[in-house]
Amino acid sequence: RARAPSQGGKLLPEKVAIVFGTEAVGCTNEMLNAADLRVYLPLRGFADSLNLSVATALVVHHMFVLDPTLVGAMSEEERMELRRAWYSKLASQRLLSARDKKRRVKLMTYLKQCDEIEKKRLAGEEIQQQTQVKLDQREAKQAELDQIDEKLAVDSQLAVQDLLEQPPAPITDMRRADEHRTCFVGKNTKASHGDAWADMPATANLPVQHNATSSFFRE
Repeated sequence: RARAPSQGGKLLPEKVAIVFGTEAVGCTNEMLNAADLRVYLPLRGFADSLNLSVATALVVHHMFVLDPTLVGAMSEEERMELRRAWYSKLASQRLLSARDKKRRVKLMTYLKQCDEIEKKRLAGEEIQQQTQVKLDQREAKQAELDQIDEKLAVDSQLAVQDLLEQPPAPITDMRRADEHRTCFVGKNTKASHGDAWADMPATANLPVQHNATSSFFRE
């Protein structure tokens, strides 16, 4: 496709929206009719479709090939905001103990069940006394879940505050020289794969990085 002069010689416009359809039914007619361009990824072999995440990765990668200036094309403010959102999300997965995680899942399951009960009640279905008791406790359970999530949000922000200005180096890139390959897994995971990973540069000589462990985020 020829470069458009109005785009400063670039293959891609300044702003572009890429819409991906589901693997089962694709995009809606509304999206297809409004699109300036439809893209199809040809398939080889026996597969009749690609997983949505795979298709997305292929298209985004090809965009970087078409216009290498897209790589890292972000302002420092955008980088900081992305770090703040992403680092805290990653940290939140490490901050909760196994017990807290189970409690949070139970609360979420409880509230989901309450939603289903409420739908039945609104549809005119008779609610048993025991079920009504469960609904009566919904507000308290929601408050407990909110308290856990609010504390987790604050703790995760604090845990990564120092990393925002001085972000860690990119995680393992296996194209690097062997001496630069680093293991980013927990001690138990590393130990359980000891035999299979014994001759791999990333695990043979280098210890698990402290800033990749759960204890690092909980301290």
